[in-house]
Amino acid sequence: MAFEYLVVVSETDPVAVRVAGLWGTPPAAEGHVEGAPIRRLGPGAGLLKRGVRHIHDERLDLRLPAPLRAEAPTLVFPSIHRSGEGVECLTVHPLGNPGDTADVGGRPRTLVPTDPPRMAAALRALAEGAPGAGVPATYESTHHGPELGLPSFFVEIGFGERSAPSEEEVRLLARVLPALAVTPGDRVAVGVGGGHYAPRFTELALRRRWAFGHLISRHALVGLDRATAESAYARTPGAEGILYIRSEDARHPSFAGLAPRLREKEAPRRGDAEGAPTDDAGPAAGT
Repeated sequence: MAFEYLVVVSETDPVAVRVAGLWGTPPAAEGHVEGAPIRRLGPGAGLLKRGVRHIHDERLDLRLPAPLRAEAPTLVFPSIHRSGEGVECLTVHPLGNPGDTADVGGRPRTLVPTDPPRMAAALRALAEGAPGAGVPATYESTHHGPELGLPSFFVEIGFGERSAPSEEEVRLLARVLPALAVTPGDRVAVGVGGGHYAPRFTELALRRRWAFGHLISRHALVGLDRATAESAYARTPGAEGILYIRSEDARHPSFAGLAPRLREKEAPRRGDAEGAPTDDAGPAAGT
């Protein structure tokens, strides 16, 4: 099958359904999952439609055909973004519950493996198209399920009080998701501290060669235990260390001696290594 990643479309999700509608019916590949064919979406990208909600599709990886599961593809979930504040944005975020609750899928204190380079690729592609879509692109911190054994992340549209996402937003996801090409050379880190929408980590990934796996917000640090901190690091493959927003975040006992402390400027500006935006680029999304 040779898929690097598999886009999983929940047929109960309004964003996923609209995005997939623009793809039509791509050619079938080998294999099915509970009767649904796996299709070829793009170079290295597969497509699978599911009849259950994303956040409750627990251990989907165990339902994949054995040859595909052995390739360990990343699972990418297009989805609606909901927030109590009605935030309008495009988001990329890792999965798992750092705390002792699991109100939105998954299990308490259980984190899912991440794919930092591909997450960074998704964020950067969304940010490039964000001006046309009229909303900012941002990382979100690690939150909600499902529980999965393969690297996974969500790519979302938050359209706030509007009745539906705009056509521009939908077309942007439909263009980005089949072509999540990883650019070599990013430095990989766990991010600790900051707000739920991770504005500083977003800015660093857009302006510098940082790619983040798990992002543990300051709110999630309250009650965070050592085992979960270790899991955040272990499930950020290729991590060189931890980047903290504030010095006091670095003093959290669960992270003591866990990994090297990294500094923001240790990664080069993206414009120094490629024809991408430099530090003179416009501001990243805020909270």
